[in-house]
Amino acid sequence: MDKRLRVLVVDDSKVMRGIIRKMLGHDRAEVLEACDGKQALELLAAEPVDCIISDWNMPRMKGIDLLRRVRGDGALADTPFVMVTAEAMAANMAEADAAKVSSYLTKPFTTDDLWNTLRRILPDHLPC
Repeated sequence: MDKRLRVLVVDDSKVMRGIIRKMLGHDRAEVLEACDGKQALELLAAEPVDCIISDWNMPRMKGIDLLRRVRGDGALADTPFVMVTAEAMAANMAEADAAKVSSYLTKPFTTDDLWNTLRRILPDHLPC
């Protein structure tokens, strides 16, 4: 891969951000981190990314609210967005679908699960 993937990981858990960072691998992806949706929006205003991976439950601004803000922003609207949640509740999934989420990952997930999801939603960025 010529260019590393730029991914924004949004999670209030520093440990979870670190796990996802490690799964993405320093040689395959450049990872930016935010502890909640508000910090993510600040970062997105200054830094372009190829993909956003966000937890659902966070203080200050939940992942679903971040997703809605991203989809409502002309410059960010097409950014692939993966929602991560510990609870795969049908109502939450329907709400995220309505907000145009790109994909979901249910915790716990493996490195292969993460990369398979990214390959599916970023076919022009990643080899199969």
